[in-house]
Amino acid sequence: MVYTKQPLKALTAAAGLALALALPGAVSAQSGKIVCWKDNTGKVIGCGDKLPPEYQGAATKELDSRGVTRKQTESVEEANLRRAREQEAARVRAEEERKSLGQRRQDTALLETYSNENEIDLKRDRDLQVIDLQIEQLTVALKNTTQRYNEAKSRADAMEKTKKPVAPAVKDELARLATEKERFEQSIAAKNKEKEELRGKYAEYRKRFAELKAQQIAASAKK
Repeated sequence: MVYTKQPLKALTAAAGLALALALPGAVSAQSGKIVCWKDNTGKVIGCGDKLPPEYQGAATKELDSRGVTRKQTESVEEANLRRAREQEAARVRAEEERKSLGQRRQDTALLETYSNENEIDLKRDRDLQVIDLQIEQLTVALKNTTQRYNEAKSRADAMEKTKKPVAPAVKDELARLATEKERFEQSIAAKNKEKEELRGKYAEYRKRFAELKAQQIAASAKK
């Protein structure tokens, strides 16, 4: 068994192979092959009839007695990177297929639900009216709660002016009403945001519906 390692940086793959072929016993009498191993950069750093134990995880290439490459293997690191890239590519493909399927289903539903853009506008307006009614109800509830809060606050302020401690019941009522006020305010803000999102959604529906109809017309014209 003869190994040619890289004692000097000047050793190249061709030089290593030439040295391996020149040394007695470099090529196995049975297999007639030469194994060259590489460093982490992919550069051949040695050749011999067997892979040294310290390079078991390295990338290799196998040559016949004429120096023709017959087989190449990846290093453990290269194999792991390749598998990671393949898995990521498969994940991206699956995600694209999922989105494409979802878009096709949405397109089908859009064409089956509406016959023109005006119908989309009418549905948008009906949905907005529902949200407006909810906002109106929340606004009335907020107004009532704010009024009760102000009344409780006035009682607490009157007690403080007379140097009397604020009654625990009044403190509890203030805390409860403050929480209710905040909850109603947040709900109204959320409903207003929902209205904007709804407008955006129906604008996308309208745009996509027009595109699909144009595609249908173009397809019919080609027939």
